Amino acid sequence: MSNKSISILYIDDEEHNLHSFKASFRKQYDITITPSVVEAEQILESKDFCIILADQRMPIMTGVQFFEKIRTRYPKPIRILITGHTDIGAAIDAINKGEVFRFIDKPWDYKYVENAITHAYDIYKTREDLKQRNMELQKANEELDKFVYSASHDLRAPLMSVLGIVNLALIEDDVKSQNEYLELIRQSVKKLDTFIINIIDYYKNARGVPVVTSINFEELITEVLATIKYLPEYGNLHFTTEIDQSGVFMSDVMKLRIIFNNLINNAIKFQDPAKSQPFVRLSVKCTAAHARIVIEDNGFGIKEADQDKIFKMFYRAGATNSGSGIGLYIVHEAIIKLGGEIHVKSQPGQGSRFEINIPSIQNKPS
Repeated sequence: MSNKSISILYIDDEEHNLHSFKASFRKQYDITITPSVVEAEQILESKDFCIILADQRMPIMTGVQFFEKIRTRYPKPIRILITGHTDIGAAIDAINKGEVFRFIDKPWDYKYVENAITHAYDIYKTREDLKQRNMELQKANEELDKFVYSASHDLRAPLMSVLGIVNLALIEDDVKSQNEYLELIRQSVKKLDTFIINIIDYYKNARGVPVVTSINFEELITEVLATIKYLPEYGNLHFTTEIDQSGVFMSDVMKLRIIFNNLINNAIKFQDPAKSQPFVRLSVKCTAAHARIVIEDNGFGIKEADQDKIFKMFYRAGATNSGSGIGLYIVHEAIIKLGGEIHVKSQPGQGSRFEINIPSIQNKPS
């Protein structure tokens, strides 16, 4: 069985042991060997390992001393000690000082070594998975705290506005004034609807099962534009699309729809009414391996101080027509899950340019 994802560093001053080990296991694991503990430390600075094997009796320092020296700086690798001598003191030190997972006796048995490596990697993988889960849990808790705080404002504020406006309308006899109140109600309901849609998108992106399919960008963008043409700001601008697609691009259509919907919505909502010719330009250059998406506008623009914060949850850049503060966060999360990246260039008063690069799912490195 070949498992090149298991990287092993083996240190032994007897070079015939190193070469014998590598010859026996080179097809199964990614093996690095060295006869020097000094060189081993240099190797550890430039490469990560799942497992470190070290001989106990070496000239400069023992295997236990080497493990004791590196365990704080390189805590992730699982440590295995190789020894040809039975020494209860060394065994105790190995456990207490070097935090050694297992001992291997010389001359070592192939099956025993293979079993030790398998068990060591299982522990390594479990620790790494647990670390990742803890990070995800911490992130989820932080997002939940922000959500509860924001929801109390972004859900209640429009409702309180509607209630206040309705109370005013009830005591108003003038029809013109009542129509003005209705417009204010419409704006509040629209803001509430936008927030709810963003929450649904957030849930779909975070919890939805990815469905990988071939993507037709022409059809996808036409579908997205059809859903946002009702925006009153849409009729005031010149919207252009340029799509160049060759080959079959595989991706998650739901996440791409979320990305396009949020970025196009923002470009439309945050246009500058002072400009006589507002525009939004959308271009897609796509091959079977990669898609490059650019959305640019001549709207309000984003301050430089805000540009590294706009992808944080519930962060609102200082804009006149402020949104929910979750749309760009969802965009960023969706792009990360697709293995891509997003870059923004913007100048206040001149506009913004978002560039997204996404690999085809079938071409993503595993």
